[in-house]
Amino acid sequence: MTDADSLPADLPLTERIVRAMPDLTPAQQRMAAFVLDNTFRAATMRIDEFADAVGVSLATVNRFARALGFDGYPQCRAAMVRGFEATLAPIESLRTSKAQASASADVMAASLAQAAENLEWTRRALDAATCERAVEAILQARRIYVLGLGASGYLAGLLHHGLDPYCENVQAVVGAGGSTHAARQLFKLREGDLVIALAFPRYVTDTITLCQRLRGRGVPVMVLTDSPTSPLAPLGDIVIFVRSKPRLSSNSEASVLAMIDALCDAVAQRAKHAVDRATELTDFLLPWLDSASLAPSRLANVPARIDTPQRTTAVSAAAKALTSAAAAVSVTPQSQPNPASGATPRLVPGHQDRKDNAS
Repeated sequence: MTDADSLPADLPLTERIVRAMPDLTPAQQRMAAFVLDNTFRAATMRIDEFADAVGVSLATVNRFARALGFDGYPQCRAAMVRGFEATLAPIESLRTSKAQASASADVMAASLAQAAENLEWTRRALDAATCERAVEAILQARRIYVLGLGASGYLAGLLHHGLDPYCENVQAVVGAGGSTHAARQLFKLREGDLVIALAFPRYVTDTITLCQRLRGRGVPVMVLTDSPTSPLAPLGDIVIFVRSKPRLSSNSEASVLAMIDALCDAVAQRAKHAVDRATELTDFLLPWLDSASLAPSRLANVPARIDTPQRTTAVSAAAKALTSAAAAVSVTPQSQPNPASGATPRLVPGHQDRKDNAS
C-alpha cells in the first residue's frame, strides 16, 4: 500500500498517479485515468469543470487530490500545469478577462495598445549591422526557402509574397504534404541557398527539427522569432527578434507583420532593377486590378490600353514614388533599452551575440 504523504514532493504527476493507482477507489481511478489521458485539458479546468467532466462531486475531487499527496485540488492542478505554463498563459489571461465585465471597445483598445507596445520594443531593438546582413543575405541567395509551420505558416506566406517581386527564386516550403514534404524540399538545398524560418509562440516542434537538420548540412538559416529563449534562436546564423507578447490570444502577429513589411521594404530599396520589376509586374497585373483602386489624379489621362508607353510611364512614376518612400525609412543605429523591462535587446548578428543574449 502506497503512503501518499511519503511520495517525493518533486515527483512528476503521472508517476505519482501510477504509484497511487492500486489504492484508489473506483471513482478516483476514473479521475486518474482522465488526467493521464487528458493532462493538458485537465490542467485548464477549474474544480467544478473537472468534476463535471468525470461525473463526480467536488468533495470526491478533493479526496482524489489528497490521495495523491496534495493538500487539495489547487495544488493538484498546479502539478498538472507544470510544464505547460507558457502554453496555458493565454488561456488563463482569457479566463481572467472573461471574469471581468468590459466593453468591446475597451478590449479592442487594450489589444491595440499591446500591439503598439510590441512594435515600439521591436523598433528599438533594431541593430543596423544585423539589418544589413539580413538584406544582403536575401539579395545574394541563389534560392530562398521560407519556412513556417502552424500559425507561423500564414506569416511565412506573407513574407514569401513580399519578397517574390524582388528575388528570382523564392519558395514557400510547406504545402499540402506537411512537414515531410518540407523536409523533402529542404533536402535539395545547397551552398548559396538561404532558409528564412519563422517561429513564434506557440512554437511548432517540426520547425525546430527541420532547422536542426539544416544546420547539420551547413545551410544558412535566417530566423524571425520572439526572444533569445526561443528554441529557434540558437539555430539561426542571422536572428531578428520581434516582440509578439499577446493579451488574450496565444500570440500577437501585428508586430511580426510590420517586421515582414519592413524587411521587404529594405530589400526593395536595395534590389537592383527594383523599379523596373515593380513597373513590369504592376503593368502585367492591371487587368486584374479594380479600376476604382487606381489613383484618378495620376491615371486620368492615361489611355485604356495596357500596353501604351503613357500607361507604363505613369505606373513607373507610381512605383518610383513608393520606392522613394521605402528608402526614406531609417534604421536605428544601435539598440535602445526595452521600455518594459529596462533590458537592452538587440538583433543577433552571430552565434556569439546569441550566446550573450541568452546569458
